[in-house]
Order: sequence, then C-alpha cells, then structure tokens
Amino acid sequence: MDIPEAWEQLAVAEPRGVIMIVGAPDMGKSTLARHLYGRLCAEGRTVAFLDGDPGQSTLGPPATMTLALGLPGEVAFPPGGPQWRRFVGAVSPRGHMLTLVVAAARLAVAAQMAGAETVIYDTTGLVDPAQGGLNLKLAKINLLQPAAVIAIQRDNELEPLLAPLRRGGPARLIELAPSEAVSPRDQLTRQAHRAQQFSRYFSDAHTLSVAWDQMAIFPGPVFAYNQLVALEDPAGFVRGLGILRQADFQKRRVVLHTPLASLADVSALRLGDLAVDPRTYRDQRVMG
Repeated sequence: MDIPEAWEQLAVAEPRGVIMIVGAPDMGKSTLARHLYGRLCAEGRTVAFLDGDPGQSTLGPPATMTLALGLPGEVAFPPGGPQWRRFVGAVSPRGHMLTLVVAAARLAVAAQMAGAETVIYDTTGLVDPAQGGLNLKLAKINLLQPAAVIAIQRDNELEPLLAPLRRGGPARLIELAPSEAVSPRDQLTRQAHRAQQFSRYFSDAHTLSVAWDQMAIFPGPVFAYNQLVALEDPAGFVRGLGILRQADFQKRRVVLHTPLASLADVSALRLGDLAVDPRTYRDQRVMG
C-alpha cells in the first residue's frame, strides 16, 4: 500500500471504539482502513474490520456488509477470525439507507460482544447531499457514536457534514487529504470488481432446493430469475447467499445456486434488488 506521510503520522493509540472513515469514491478510504487495521493489530489490540460498502466490498460478496474479527497476534489483512454478515440486497445505498444503517449497528454490536476493542468502519462513498449521502453519514454517526470520524476530502465535498463536527459533535474529527496514489475507477471497473467478488464467493456453489413455506420471506414471495437472495439465521445474519434459478409456486419451493451446504439454522429468505448472471457473475437491477 502507498501510504501518505500524513497517514503514517496519524496517532492511533487512542481512540478505542468505532473509528469511522468517510469520503467520496476514489479517496483511499479502504487503503487507510486496512493501514489502520494493521497498525492497531501490531499494537496488540483486538481489532474488527467492518466492510461497509456493498458496492465495492473488500471482505465479502457485493450487496452485503461484513464484519471480521482479527486473531491475537495477527497483523495481515484480511482478518482471520470469525465473520458476521448482513444483507443489503443492492450495490448502492440509494433506496436502502435504513437497511444500511441497521446493518452497521447490528455488526458494531456483534464486534463489541466478540470482544473487539476497536472497530475500523470503512463506509460507502455516497456523500452527495442531493442523494442523501451526507444525511446517511450523519445518521450513522448519531447511532453508532464513534470514538473518531476520519474524513478524507479533496474539494470541500464533506463540508456540510464536517462543519458541525468541528464545533464539537459526538465524535473526535480527524481530517486528511486524499492519497495521490489512488486511481479513479469507472463504472465498468467497479462492475468487474463485483463480478470477481461474486465469482469467488460462488466458486463452490451447487443446487439447493428450498421450501419457502417453512421460513419467513422478506419482503414476500415475489421472485425474479437470477435474483440474489440471502438465507438468514434467526438473528438476521447471513448464513449464505443464493442466486434464484427456479420458483415452483405449486410446490412452494425455489431452487438456488448457492455455496451453502444445508439449511441448518436458516429461518428466513431475504430477496435482493439485484440479479446476478451465474455464468458471468455480472449484476444488474431486478426489473420490477
């Protein structure tokens, strides 16, 4: 990783708790998050990494948010400890902001219960006020009460969020310039990254038949071909993802392409707003 000197000099001995990293796309948020994770682990902390970007995920498949706990003595990324995952069902926060906020809160609680002293939270790049991006960030700050917010901005794009925080908001504010080593990624590059992540996740997939009348269906049994779905446990955490291949309404069964071996501990099927081609693993929105 190409780390700017200002990032290297960032004091990380404190704070403990959630450290939230915010910024527009192509600012180096994920690079900084991984850098901080390694430094804190090297100090002997118990650190968790919250991959909060369902569009350009680092730890898990797209359309999800993943929390991973670092193991004692570990400094390398990705964390080698247990993981928890929540389903967003889309690759953009737009139209799914409440789902995103709930997922962040549930994962932060899971980290705390697992004994994490610090949670590095790598957020999405949606900051456009007209699209609700800054309000989304503020809602996360108010809910999670992070110990620190690290803001990376280039052209004052975060000012509506940062101005009140500078006057004494609920979190310590740290402001950084972006990394000049970051290369902007266009939409085709981002979609190719998602396809690669989906391909990796479904590499050991097989066919699994699921009786949907034996579990809760969110939002309801209205299925689409190649729709991405999540099989969830009673706590709402993802046990596995699937791509819907068939739906039999007479037998009330669906056939999924999934790496999940069994339905043990699965109590709900949650439908996403994304269709994924199981041959190319390219995604598109489900057409209503």
